Amino acid sequence: MRNISRTFWIAAIAMVAVLFLIGGSSRRSSAGSPPQEGAPGTTATKQHPMTIQAQAMGQAQQLGRNFGVNLIIEEYSDADDQKGLLEAFNAKKNEGLVNALGKMHAKGRMAITGTLGYDVSYIRTWPQPDGSTHMRLVTNRQILFGEAWADSRSMDYSLSGVDLYLFPDDKKNTGTLYPACQLKLDKEGKLQLELYQNAWKLVNVRIR
Repeated sequence: MRNISRTFWIAAIAMVAVLFLIGGSSRRSSAGSPPQEGAPGTTATKQHPMTIQAQAMGQAQQLGRNFGVNLIIEEYSDADDQKGLLEAFNAKKNEGLVNALGKMHAKGRMAITGTLGYDVSYIRTWPQPDGSTHMRLVTNRQILFGEAWADSRSMDYSLSGVDLYLFPDDKKNTGTLYPACQLKLDKEGKLQLELYQNAWKLVNVRIR
């Protein structure tokens, strides 16, 4: 009975962690709040894509390093996309997420300034009661040739993510870049977002 209970709680914790990764944050939201029409970051279409530019600032070991990030938003993921990712994770954990993201059609692109970048599979927005928007992007990370050839530990960190908070006053915009991460269970059976590198703070976030 105790093992069944432990398994149930591990599954519940896993679901919460995946929802954190692909679901919206409640940092500035309240349950049942309706989306606000025209909230920043919510108007992109394939015919009129949105470009978001930001500067990534290194933290800890990367302190002092920085680079530009370009995000092109063409469309948004829907509730079915989110459901599909949850089901994929429940079936095969991090590997399931990677496989499911790989099967989704691109919703946009992410690139370091000066590079071609790569497709983004999952983009969702959650307009907040204060008029801001929480935007989350998750995609499979581009594996470099050197990583694959050397079969380095970084190969396990196959996801990339971006969290943005966009405001009507774009001077308040902020965000975080997770360049290489994976979901895994720790020794206590809790699911953690494990980073291969430290997260990068996004500043000077502007919608163009």
